[in-house]
Amino acid sequence: MEDENPQPHAHPLETVGGTGVSIRPMTIDDIPAIFHLGEVLFTARIAPNAHRTWDEYEVVGFFQTDCEFCFVAEDENKGVIGFALGTIIEKHHSWTYGYLIWLGVRADYQQSGIAQRLFRHFKNAMIDAGARIIMVDTDAENHASLRFFRKMGFDHSRQHVYLTLNVDDDRRKHEERRKERIIRYTVDDHEKE
Repeated sequence: MEDENPQPHAHPLETVGGTGVSIRPMTIDDIPAIFHLGEVLFTARIAPNAHRTWDEYEVVGFFQTDCEFCFVAEDENKGVIGFALGTIIEKHHSWTYGYLIWLGVRADYQQSGIAQRLFRHFKNAMIDAGARIIMVDTDAENHASLRFFRKMGFDHSRQHVYLTLNVDDDRRKHEERRKERIIRYTVDDHEKE
């Protein structure tokens, strides 16, 4: 996403809106680079909700099922510097929706127009696929993302509440009971001999 605090030593391409950076469809060879860039961007501190769901299977899954809606930004010298991953949702007797699920740009390229270029490619692919609405979600506290998406024309925001339940204590108790059962069965088996 766009960064609220641009890097003090901006990449030279930022001043010219990303000249030298190409946007292209994702390929199988991009999977590791996209995954590792996502690990840097979607940290627990910066993006806790995204962090919980970002993993290598996420990227592989998009490549396998929705590669026509997945794009990378590539610097001619530095490789993958950004990505957009999404899907199409077709509702029976309803409209077709595009869903931009992941959008990320390397920190030293943020504020350079790369995210806008990625989004435009994604949007065109959605239009070609017959989507009538494109959806996106972001954390309500991610003001940079909200500004970016509004700039891209998104409106009608709705609040969505995510709840969590920490079951770690329950998991420990369950594991202790399981160990007690194993010990009890083992002792009972030895006493029968």
